[in-house]
Amino acid sequence: MNSQEPNFNVTEWIASQHCKAMDNKPIEIYVFIDPLCHDCWSIEPVIKRLQIEYGKYISFKHVLGAKLSALNKMKNVRVESSPANLQPSFKPEGRRSSESPVSTPYNASIAIKAAGLQGRRAGIRFLRKVQEMLFIEKMNISDLDILYECAKGAKLDTAEFVRDFASASAAKAFQCDLKITSEMEVAELPTLVFFNHNIEEEGIKISGYYSYEIYKHILEEMLGGLPEPAEPPEVEEFMKIFRLASSSEISSIYKMSHQDVEREMKKLVLRQLVQKISGTKDTYWKIID
Repeated sequence: MNSQEPNFNVTEWIASQHCKAMDNKPIEIYVFIDPLCHDCWSIEPVIKRLQIEYGKYISFKHVLGAKLSALNKMKNVRVESSPANLQPSFKPEGRRSSESPVSTPYNASIAIKAAGLQGRRAGIRFLRKVQEMLFIEKMNISDLDILYECAKGAKLDTAEFVRDFASASAAKAFQCDLKITSEMEVAELPTLVFFNHNIEEEGIKISGYYSYEIYKHILEEMLGGLPEPAEPPEVEEFMKIFRLASSSEISSIYKMSHQDVEREMKKLVLRQLVQKISGTKDTYWKIID
């Protein structure tokens, strides 16, 4: 499968995309992730906080990568679906499995790119829903019914999602991501690459998962000083925007103790706005639709 036309040049493509993103914001961050990678999910609170505090200055572009072993398994894989059989066939007794999730991110990755064809925000909502299903609900996100449920949960046009999932466009978009990952020599996931408005300058690549302060320091260097961070919205509004959050990230963003977070979130539970989900390492709060 060709990821793009034969003369496709990744460097030129990045430059063209970069120019579009730089119209209003001086910094663009490429976020290289594998949807099955726990560290790639763990970095989401960092992305959210950067978005809240410095969203006036930065934009984000998620690029899907995969570890070499997973990519090798994908070489001869094709999407085992069509618009007809992607329709949900509910099997509640089989939806939660004791088996480990699939080792290849192919179906999930194609689905994420299909969701992104409905817009960048739609793609990010879908990505976060997929990660929620995998890491909290322990679902097999290679299952097409689960992906369909993710599309519904992310408020996508499900008919359009079904068509795009089975189309060449989503597959080509994913192959393009893999090509960018390769040519930018991204060997570890997650990786964040910071670009400024001068596309002739190289980006600053941060491989792996670090504390928020590290990424903020990079932003300070690239902006030549750190602007005053924006105040976060009210916690209720924050939950409506992001729909799922851990106690730890709420504590970090709002500079609250875990006891204060628990107290604040219980108010929203009593108002039936959120529900509490107990995890192995943290407590999560999810908006109630």
